[in-house]
Amino acid sequence: MTDLNRWGVGLLAVFVVMALVPQWIAPYGPKERSAPYQDPSADHLLGTDDIGDDILTELIYSARISLLIGFAAAAVATAIGLAIGLVAGYCRGAIDELLMGATDVVLIIPKIPLIIVLAAFLRPGFGLLVLVLGFLGWESIARIVRSKTLQVRETGFVMSARCMGFSPAWIMGSEILPNIFQVLVPKFMLATAAAMISEASLSFLGLSDPTMKSWGMMISFAFSKGGFIREMWWWYLPPGLCITLCIVAVAAIGFSFGGDDAEARIE
Repeated sequence: MTDLNRWGVGLLAVFVVMALVPQWIAPYGPKERSAPYQDPSADHLLGTDDIGDDILTELIYSARISLLIGFAAAAVATAIGLAIGLVAGYCRGAIDELLMGATDVVLIIPKIPLIIVLAAFLRPGFGLLVLVLGFLGWESIARIVRSKTLQVRETGFVMSARCMGFSPAWIMGSEILPNIFQVLVPKFMLATAAAMISEASLSFLGLSDPTMKSWGMMISFAFSKGGFIREMWWWYLPPGLCITLCIVAVAAIGFSFGGDDAEARIE
């Protein structure tokens, strides 16, 4: 494990602990309230918001939604990209052309405007938001998986497996997949970072479910409830820093797993 990897894992672990056991860390419960618009003090280290919620407590509890959406959407994107890339790279021919043609179409779609339009019309909850972000983020994964599959399929052990009569599904799952895993980790981590940015953007624009309190939603509430006008930097700056640090940690892990393989660093 490289220094970059250790640093990224350590920083991400802090946010994961916040998401998993917020009740062990937060100074107050999620429904405990005090006077609104309080400045930072010994009782409330980051002050309180417009309804008297402790902002530090809200910050800790919001980690769960932000991380969960990021990792879940990245898992959907990785699964789709892996399946398409494996099949296209192994089968080649007409199937390869068809799947890569579909990938090129998705690649040129402007993601953020489309996500905003879909969110405005659908008002997505957690599940729908994860699916939308996942289905619009798989194309780069498919291309890198196809590239590696084309290399691995010509190796001796894969050709031997074909000669022995193993099915294409078995060869792709047992022979090729373990040898392209190294490129999946960095792409998964980068997809996680992209999903977290998209979720924060939608939340800030008010296009996400307001009941899903995330870091992006905290910034949105700070903007709409007077936090910016009152110059309450302790309300909107901490969630922005958490988003930034979490994305940096995720990207650091992804790049460290990429090693010297330049293909793992595409996009």
